[in-house]
Amino acid sequence: MTADLFEDAERRMQKAVGALKQDLGAIRAGRASSALLERINVDYYGTPTPINQVATISVPEARLLIIQPWDKKMLSDIEKAIQKSDLGINPNNDGQVIRLNIPPMNEERRRDLVKTLHKKLDEHKVAVRNVRRDVQDKLRDREKKKEISEDEFKRSGDRLQKLTDRYIDEMEKVGKTKEEEIREV
Repeated sequence: MTADLFEDAERRMQKAVGALKQDLGAIRAGRASSALLERINVDYYGTPTPINQVATISVPEARLLIIQPWDKKMLSDIEKAIQKSDLGINPNNDGQVIRLNIPPMNEERRRDLVKTLHKKLDEHKVAVRNVRRDVQDKLRDREKKKEISEDEFKRSGDRLQKLTDRYIDEMEKVGKTKEEEIREV
């Protein structure tokens, strides 16, 4: 009787974990990653388009990103979009490709990134807890309508809490891994 609620809850909680991983991938951790550029849009013939849809992004070294646009006319637009972003990296344009040298981070920047990481982690934990609250409300409604028994309501509540705890723990592990990556010198 409650299986549909739990399937929906698990699917929504998995999406929250996936969104967390994507958000944390965009945080610069001292080494080059194409995920740094995922949120940056470039004006492609009047349409804001992610850089990875107008260029090839490669990581030849640990601290270097190379962006090779498919249309050479896009070089200056991509360069401007990177300069406007909050990456704090100055692009080098040689007429063929754009090189992004990722500078090593200082301790203050690492602390700021860890704070940002914890803020994002908390936001996504709230999303999982909101899913739990929604399902609890639906279970309570079903109990009031006598669709499920009081015992079933209690069992479902315990099962829901275990599911929530599992996804919160998974988020904690993802956050801890990213924090270690940021703190790595």
